[in-house]
Amino acid sequence: MYLVLTAMLALNVSTDILNGFKLVDESLHFTLTATENRNQEMMDQFKAAAELNEQKNGEWYQKAVELGQRSDAIYDFIQDFKYNIALLADGQKYPQKANLPEGSKDARVSNISARDQLDVTAQYALNEGHGEELRVMFEDYRNFLIELTNGEKKKEFEQMFSTEGGTNNDGDPITWEQVIFEGMPVGASITILTKMQNDIRSAQSEMIQYLREQTDAADVRVNKMMALVVPASKYVIRGGKYSAQIILAAVDSTAKPNYYVDGQQINENGIYEVTAVGTGLKKYKGVLELPGKEGEEPLRFNFEDEYSVGEPSVTISNTDLNIMYRDYENKFSISVPGVANDKVRVSVSGATASQRGGMWIIKPNASAKEVTIAVQAELDGRMQSMGSQQYRVKELPKPGAYFRSGSTEYQEGKIARNALLSPQATVIASYGPEGLLDLKYTITSFQLQTSMGYSQSNGNKFTKAQLDQLGKLKQGAMVNIVDIRAKGPEGKEVRLRGIPLQLN
Repeated sequence: MYLVLTAMLALNVSTDILNGFKLVDESLHFTLTATENRNQEMMDQFKAAAELNEQKNGEWYQKAVELGQRSDAIYDFIQDFKYNIALLADGQKYPQKANLPEGSKDARVSNISARDQLDVTAQYALNEGHGEELRVMFEDYRNFLIELTNGEKKKEFEQMFSTEGGTNNDGDPITWEQVIFEGMPVGASITILTKMQNDIRSAQSEMIQYLREQTDAADVRVNKMMALVVPASKYVIRGGKYSAQIILAAVDSTAKPNYYVDGQQINENGIYEVTAVGTGLKKYKGVLELPGKEGEEPLRFNFEDEYSVGEPSVTISNTDLNIMYRDYENKFSISVPGVANDKVRVSVSGATASQRGGMWIIKPNASAKEVTIAVQAELDGRMQSMGSQQYRVKELPKPGAYFRSGSTEYQEGKIARNALLSPQATVIASYGPEGLLDLKYTITSFQLQTSMGYSQSNGNKFTKAQLDQLGKLKQGAMVNIVDIRAKGPEGKEVRLRGIPLQLN
C-alpha cells in the first residue's frame, strides 16, 4: 500500500481521489475498532488465566502487558502525528488542547479542510524531524516483536515494519521517512498513518495469541496413565523405615522419548542397566528427550541419581573362635549392607578402636578379658543399632623359631654344611608361612650347643667364633640352637623353643 500511495506523488491529485483515501481511512478505522475489541477480550481472558495459575501463565501474561504498553506508545505517537498534521493543514497551531476528550483527535483528523496540501506533511515529518522519530520507534517496536517470537513471524514483522529507504527519480538514495512523507498530500498521509496503526494492532493481536499459546507449549499430550511406586530403597533393615513415593505417570505411547545416561543412549524403554564395577557410591545423570511439536525443538528433561555398590557379604560365625589377641592390632572389616561406610559408627568396650586403610583396628586393654564391638548405622537421619559381638581376649601365642639359610627355613632336621655356614644365614621368629598372625619379632640372642660346648650370640647370626667351631664338626654332628630370645612389637621379650639340626 505504501508504494501505491507513494506513486500518487507523481499525479495531480483530484478531489475524488482524496475522497477515496478518506473512504479507505474510514474502513481502516472499522478494522481497528474490531481488532482492539478482540485484543481487549483476549487480554481479559489472559489476565484471568494468570490469576488462576500464576506459575504457568504469569510470566507470559506480563509479556503481553509489556506488548500492550509498547503498542499503545507507538499508536498514540502516530495519533498525535496525524492530529498535528491536521492542525497545520488548516493553519492552526499545535498542541491545541492539553486534555482533549476521547475521540476528539479522531474527529479533528476526519474533518481536515485542506486535505490536498502537499507540503504540510513534509514540513512536520521531515523539516521538524518527527518522521525520523517515528522511524526509530518503528525499528524498536519491530525488534521487540522479533525478540518475542520465533519462526515465520519474524519474517512477517520484518516486512510489516520495514524501514528501508529507497531512491528518488535521479537514483539518489533517500530515507524511509522521505519515501513515505515527501510531497505526500495530507489526505493520503493520514490514510498511510492509519494503516500503520492498523498494522500495530494486528501485530499486537497475533502476538497476544502467540503468547497465550506459549503457556501450553511445554504441556505434553498423553494418552496413557498409570500409577507407579518409586521406593527410596527396596532393602530395609529391621527397625528402619520403608519409604516409597506413589506417583501418577502419564505418557504418550505414540511419541516415545529418547533416553541418554552420561551421554550414551540407552534402550527405548528407558531401562538403565549397568554392571556394578568397584564398590562405593556411584552417581549418574542424563537427559530424557521428548520429540517436540511439528517444527519445534524437542523437550528435554534432566535427571540424576545415585546408588551404592557393596561387596557380596554373608555372616558366618564360629562362636568357639570368637577371640582377639592382647598387644596386637586385630583387624576387622565392618560394614552394614545397603548403608554407606560413612554412615556406620563403631564403638568398643574393653579396647580401643581406630580406622586405617578401610579396616578397623581393635586393640584390647591390658586387663580386658572380653571385648564387645557394637555397630550403629544412620538410617532416615537417626542412628540405629545394627547389633554387637563379644570376643574373648587371649595372650598372643609365641611364634616359632627358624634357622633361615637362603630361601629355606629349618625348624629341625638335617642341614647341609654350606647352608649352615652361610654368613647370611639368620635365626628368625615367625608364625610360619601358614600363620594367621603377621607380627614382627626381633631375635635378641641365642646359644649354640655342639659337642664342643655352648657359646652365646647377641643377635640373630652366628658369631665368627661360632662359625669356626661349626666348621670343625664332622658329618652327622648335632647342632642345637637353644635359649632363643626375641622381642615382639610391644617390646616384650619371649623365650622360644630350640632348633635341633644335624649336619648332613
